[in-house]
Amino acid sequence: MKLEIAADVISNSKKDPEHEKKRKRKWTGRDITLVGMASLSLLFLAVFSYAPLFGLVLAFKDGDYGLNLLKTMATAPWNGFENFAAFLLDPNFVDALVNTICLNLIMLLINFPAPILFALLINEVRNKHYKKVVQTLSNFPHFISWVIFGGMIIAMTDMTTGIFNPILEAIGLSSEENPVNLQGADYAWATIILSSLIKGVGWGSIIYTAAISSLDGEMYEAAELDGANRFQKAIYITLPGIASTITVFLLLNISGLLGNSFDQFYILQNSLNLSKTQVLTTYVYQTGISQRRYSYASALGLFNSVISVTLLLISNFISKKTTGRGIY
Repeated sequence: MKLEIAADVISNSKKDPEHEKKRKRKWTGRDITLVGMASLSLLFLAVFSYAPLFGLVLAFKDGDYGLNLLKTMATAPWNGFENFAAFLLDPNFVDALVNTICLNLIMLLINFPAPILFALLINEVRNKHYKKVVQTLSNFPHFISWVIFGGMIIAMTDMTTGIFNPILEAIGLSSEENPVNLQGADYAWATIILSSLIKGVGWGSIIYTAAISSLDGEMYEAAELDGANRFQKAIYITLPGIASTITVFLLLNISGLLGNSFDQFYILQNSLNLSKTQVLTTYVYQTGISQRRYSYASALGLFNSVISVTLLLISNFISKKTTGRGIY
């Protein structure tokens, strides 16, 4: 009896090739559409993310001031790490690096938690119509380009025609004889931080609002029965519930400590505040495009990428060891 059962198991385990062919499902038009959409994404990555990697060869060549970049990448002589040594010894690079790190650390302390706090406040709004209005108004600045948004900021902070100087005069912080130059170097960082906060807080809160909406409502009901108020529910239920989402975005922000929005800084930058607004993104543009120092800018971009990946790996390792959460 046992031998018969074993024989049946062995015979059933053998797959019939003809039967397997019949079981294979044929592709439908929907499958072809989905594969086509996925292929477009791969094509986008290939063209805009992987193909430009071949240009990194310029970082190790003497290709500055070349007219034909493709020919320069192929025929320019190798110079090893001379381009890296050149920007590391450049005082302008040091100033841009200091501005980038200091400004991004301040923005990490202010701009990163702002969307989280805003999402917590939105979650406490009980009037659905008012909630939708607030979310719409807070998301709207994100869809305005920095060219327009930055132009509005420049117009409002103008010493003669702006609206902020009359307000400062009304509270005694400015005067017609000695108006405050809000576009100068002394107020450049405050302008950049506040403008990015206004433009991004609503849009940045969407992912946290979605994470909050996925939490189990029974936990809030149980906490309310135990006498917990709104603040206690936000601290002990909401924040731990979205901790994984916060961790992912915190790690991504840490990895981007050497990166800035080029559009924002390029629009708000002028000759008066250049000493405070010159960051790595604008410095690469000025040296690589304006001055045609392609190899120099490529080396600087590669340095930026390597540091960003290193920061991501280190911060993810520390997060996994301390909290058990990370990107991977």
